[in-house]
Amino acid sequence: MILMKNKMPVLISVPHAGDRIPPEVENICILNKQQIIKDGDVGASEVYDIEDEVANYISTKVARAIVDLNRSPDDRRKDGVIKTHTCWDEPVYEKYPSEETIKMLLKKYYYPYHTRLTELASSSVFVGIDCHTMAEKGPPVAPDAGLERPWICLSNGDGTCPDKWLNLLGKCMSEEFNGNVSLNKPFKGGYIVRNHAVEMPWIQLELSRAPFMTNMEKREKVLAALKKWLNYFP
Repeated sequence: MILMKNKMPVLISVPHAGDRIPPEVENICILNKQQIIKDGDVGASEVYDIEDEVANYISTKVARAIVDLNRSPDDRRKDGVIKTHTCWDEPVYEKYPSEETIKMLLKKYYYPYHTRLTELASSSVFVGIDCHTMAEKGPPVAPDAGLERPWICLSNGDGTCPDKWLNLLGKCMSEEFNGNVSLNKPFKGGYIVRNHAVEMPWIQLELSRAPFMTNMEKREKVLAALKKWLNYFP
């Protein structure tokens, strides 16, 4: 694989690294700072601090508990796009936002992120990787509540990228993370990879927050695995 200006030709998305409460709901949100952080992808800003290594990169400062960028804009479940509860089943608001406020949150923080993902799916990249960290065990609002998770979960549910690509990346991750890698389990790919796969191939990457390595070590392993993976492409 030919690198673009010495950078990997991939688009990295990190949608859950933020911890800020937007001013529009600051007066009704009842979560404390620790709860906000715990609901998000703890450590993601460090593990995926690879903006200088890739052609395109996007993240956000807004907390997942307030605006979940990896949900459909009309997802009104308790853990949907504008949540009533965190993934730990804790209430987010004293009084749930009005429909007008919800529309404002989506307009200011949700749609711009997805518009930018579309813009970044350019000729300088050939694949997008939506990057997350996951709790060591499934939280209450999860498909695997209470169950221990693998160190790495890669997913391409419903064919967001060729299976061969996913298997090869799984092989490279296994070499770096001692084989503790799962494909499409417990996650099968969220809204971002499914929605934007019409523009180019996408893979979802989930890395456990279990303390088997430091965040810096995890970062180096992820980088090494991605570089190995790219060598399989002409």
